Amino acid sequence: MEEREKEEVFSQAVKAGKRTYFFDVKETKQGERYITITESKRKFDNEDGTFSYEKHKIFLYKEDYSKFQNALEGVIRFVETGQMPVIEQDEVKSDDDFEKEFENIKFD
Repeated sequence: MEEREKEEVFSQAVKAGKRTYFFDVKETKQGERYITITESKRKFDNEDGTFSYEKHKIFLYKEDYSKFQNALEGVIRFVETGQMPVIEQDEVKSDDDFEKEFENIKFD
């Protein structure tokens, strides 16, 4: 548990109804910082009458910060104004690019 506390540098939570979003800055043993975004959703189990939490996590590394920020700002701006964001070509991959990246994956 102590090891886990050392790697967390900063944390901020956003409550939104039954969901809570955690924005955490963590640090690797090599001193590299990265961001985790966790969605935690409270769920009720009708069978036994208890609550549990469903979690989803995203890891963001420094080489992706600006691309992620640009994409997030673009979609928020689109929702608020209806204006299509300007997308840089190097930030977009086609379906063919994704297929090429994963075509040689083998699961043993």
